[in-house]
Amino acid sequence: MPALIRTRTVLFWLLSLAVALVSYRWLAFGVEASMDFMLHHFIDRRTAFLAHVLFAPVALALAPFQMAKSLRARRAALHRWMGRVYGVAILISGLGGLAMAPFSSAGPVAAWGFGILAVLWLGVTGRGIWLAMQRRIAEHRRWMIRSVALTFGAVTLRIELPLLAMAFGFDTGYRIVAWLSWVPNLLIAEWWLRRTDARPLVAA
Repeated sequence: MPALIRTRTVLFWLLSLAVALVSYRWLAFGVEASMDFMLHHFIDRRTAFLAHVLFAPVALALAPFQMAKSLRARRAALHRWMGRVYGVAILISGLGGLAMAPFSSAGPVAAWGFGILAVLWLGVTGRGIWLAMQRRIAEHRRWMIRSVALTFGAVTLRIELPLLAMAFGFDTGYRIVAWLSWVPNLLIAEWWLRRTDARPLVAA
């Protein structure tokens, strides 16, 4: 079991940081070359697009640090400051994603999937931060586990979308991934919380 926990932790860190870094590829290669399916957002809703793509990777990169038990125990002040940055990044990115969701090129199924994700991401994270401010730490941790599960949807989307596109075509795959990228994550988080009584999702 310890080996499994270590493997899971390493994958969580590597995937989160790698996807966060790769998410900025559009700065080097341009939106059309690196994420052409988002080009219509860049043209028509540039502020929302930039809010989402600039700040979502920040939240994803911070997620492993915020889940690390050792950081919380030894650097509580740093954990709180990183948590504030994490929350602000989700606020800005979530609002940008919510503004873009109704205009998804994959139609209403994808629009609803991404729209509900944005609302939950904002709401769950806001609830977790409010609980921290109330010093209700055990409840805060539970809600932030849910928040990180939703944040990690950026990783599962990038893993699932190529497979779904190969199996069903890009448009259909994109409609599926609008839900499949985050619903299982949230269900797994809920299952974990019921089994572990708010222990951290990953080991430090």
